[in-house]
Amino acid sequence: MISVQMTPVPKSTVVAYRDDGPLSRAMGLLVAGQLPPLPPVLAGTFVTGVLLLIGVAGADGLAVFAPAVTLLLAGPGSTHPHDGRFDWLVPPILRLIEYAFIAACGFAHQVHPALIFALLGALAFHHYDLLYRLRQRVYPPAWLPAAGLGWDGRMMAISLVALSGWLSGGYALLALYLWGLFGWESLTCWLAAPRTGVEAADAGTQD
Repeated sequence: MISVQMTPVPKSTVVAYRDDGPLSRAMGLLVAGQLPPLPPVLAGTFVTGVLLLIGVAGADGLAVFAPAVTLLLAGPGSTHPHDGRFDWLVPPILRLIEYAFIAACGFAHQVHPALIFALLGALAFHHYDLLYRLRQRVYPPAWLPAAGLGWDGRMMAISLVALSGWLSGGYALLALYLWGLFGWESLTCWLAAPRTGVEAADAGTQD
């Protein structure tokens, strides 16, 4: 029998929506939540966009450095409570950066579109599942962000396979791994969730 730890939603659901990996969280610990999250993420979006525009070509392109730049800028804000008026924008901006980087690198290296969409589909499934379960007060286990690599780890992985020139194989393996991980964890989590608790949360949102 697989036991799934059901814990309450954290104080800031926005932080949970960020989907930070171990690298980003480690950088956040260095500043102890003192860095406002939105300005660095906006700066990371601009720099990443520029790198994708001028260097999305091959292993010698500047685009492979986009994950490191984004991590350096957005990572330290991961431990901030995200209680500012516009801090809710941080997770969708991080999604935009991650999805755009994966798509741009894949198409630039002639990766088969099916592999690109398979990888993006795994991420979209995970992020929708994360959003929906937090609304139902069903929180994923603490190990999932690390196992799923986080937005930072996934971008770094794509950057590494781009440098190695093994993009198609890397996209295929990462897509298979993430679909298996997120699909299995989501299924076991929802099967273990007490139905009465979910119904109560539904009633509360309707009120």
